Amino acid sequence: MAGLTYRDAGVDIEAGDELVQRIKPLAQSTRSEHVLGGIGGFAGLCSIPSDIEDPVLVSGTDGVGTKLKLAFELERHETIGIDLVAMCVNDIITVGARPLFFLDYFATSSLDVDQGEAVVKGIAEGCRQAECALLGGETAELPGFYASGEYDLAGFAVGVVSRRRIIDGKKVAAGDHVVGLASSGLHSNGFSLARRALLGGEAACSLTDRFTDDETLGEALLRPTRIYVEAARIAIGHDVHAMCHITGGGLPENLPRVLPEGLGIAIRTSAWTPDPLFALIQKHGGVADAEMLRTFNMGVGFTMVAAPDRSSRLIEALRAAGDDAFLIGEVVEGNGVSFEA
Repeated sequence: MAGLTYRDAGVDIEAGDELVQRIKPLAQSTRSEHVLGGIGGFAGLCSIPSDIEDPVLVSGTDGVGTKLKLAFELERHETIGIDLVAMCVNDIITVGARPLFFLDYFATSSLDVDQGEAVVKGIAEGCRQAECALLGGETAELPGFYASGEYDLAGFAVGVVSRRRIIDGKKVAAGDHVVGLASSGLHSNGFSLARRALLGGEAACSLTDRFTDDETLGEALLRPTRIYVEAARIAIGHDVHAMCHITGGGLPENLPRVLPEGLGIAIRTSAWTPDPLFALIQKHGGVADAEMLRTFNMGVGFTMVAAPDRSSRLIEALRAAGDDAFLIGEVVEGNGVSFEA
């Protein structure tokens, strides 16, 4: 009589092998000249570009958070991987790094190969947008640890920058201009509050409600995070003094991270129009203005600090490349971030 097997315990090795085979062409589509070997080994290998003088490696790690709950409820898994890549690469490019490669960790209770493939397709698409290689990853089945049909995602990106070209904010000075780049929506922050405000209580919305003529509320909330790699490359060419990824903590908590001591930023909120998603969340949740600002990106997903005589040309270059860029404020003497209409 056959004894207890790993499959009996909830882990399907054959399903894992099948997913690996499906992932291989996805990873191949992101391959760069610096990648050595392929998917399936114990480690991924990537050389450092030879055109970078005194190279410094830059790394960042993140997850997607409770935005995943919406993907589960809507059974839409094709774009959540873009969010994962974006949350990592948008961090490392703030110092001027060129993304080299990305690795992911996908953990689930019981592996659904089709679901896993859809997630990795999104990761591969994110890597193509970020111009980096999907170098490898890990798929883990953890029976009883996650709810049936659910999974968690984490990842990390590695990039490279020349030591003398590191953008560290040291050049930021009072009078510098702050340029904002539009977000695609909530990106991947604040979903615990958004879900509570929109989907909880007696006046709850439905994910199937029409939000615009082209999308439902659920589709609007699931819009993938924008990847700002090309915009950062343009900014580097305009000698920006600092760049900032607006994630958890919003503008008030992220902007000070790139400022020297004794400097703050004055923001003009009339400089851009936030996506209606934010107003909907605030209305249904009765959320205070300050709480909205420190929870969500409020329509600004990335910022750049440039000298006053360079900001106009920077904005023109960004717009020519298809970015929605706008002047949102300036650096001032003091500390923290202030807001005015």
